[in-house]
Amino acid sequence: MRIQVSRTGGFAGIARHSEVDTAGRDDAPEWEALAESALAAGHDAPPKGVPDGFRYRITVGDRTVHCADPRLTDAQRALVSRVLKEGA
Repeated sequence: MRIQVSRTGGFAGIARHSEVDTAGRDDAPEWEALAESALAAGHDAPPKGVPDGFRYRITVGDRTVHCADPRLTDAQRALVSRVLKEGA
């Protein structure tokens, strides 16, 4: 499963993109469960955020959802953080 995260906005307005492919990973089931939870609470269109807040686009396979600070679920926050930290 390919998990992609794009982050835009923030005070500096710097965009960031990263992805993780779970194929062959020992922790793939954990990533996939987290991704499914994050997708379940996402929006089909970008929601309103706050000034200088981040907006996120999460793509898992062929499904894309959007979310924005400060209204991220715990799963969305964890997935975004992990993908941006560990992804390429």
